[in-house]
Amino acid sequence: MSVVLLLNGPNLGILGQREPEIYGTETLDDIANAVAEEMSVRGWEVVSIQHDGEGELVGAIHKHRDTTVGAIVNPGALMIAGWSLRDALASYSPPWVEVHLSNVWAREQFRHDSVIALLASGVVVGLGAFGYRLAAKALLHLSAETP
Repeated sequence: MSVVLLLNGPNLGILGQREPEIYGTETLDDIANAVAEEMSVRGWEVVSIQHDGEGELVGAIHKHRDTTVGAIVNPGALMIAGWSLRDALASYSPPWVEVHLSNVWAREQFRHDSVIALLASGVVVGLGAFGYRLAAKALLHLSAETP
């Protein structure tokens, strides 16, 4: 069975409670279930991992680099200066999509640059939890193009 890595960074474990006016009311479990539903059309399984620490996220990428067909990554604030996360993703060869719940370019200036976006197969921003579904659909599409 093919496996997709769903990786979420700092503060995303409290989705549904954290600033719902910005991040919405859906929980990370709700999002993981939605991604799993999208992936089920191809019989793919989802491994959902959330850590507040960058080192744990790096370890998860290394652990799953040879056992997954793709990834959906919301790095949270690590998009700004998560250099070890960036380097781990640079060595992750399957396609992956960066996701942000809010439109980072409509927010504070410091959120406008992502150190990992240049490595991503695509980026989805500003569509709330629905953005994860779109990222899942993108991975399905990208994998159909990959021999």
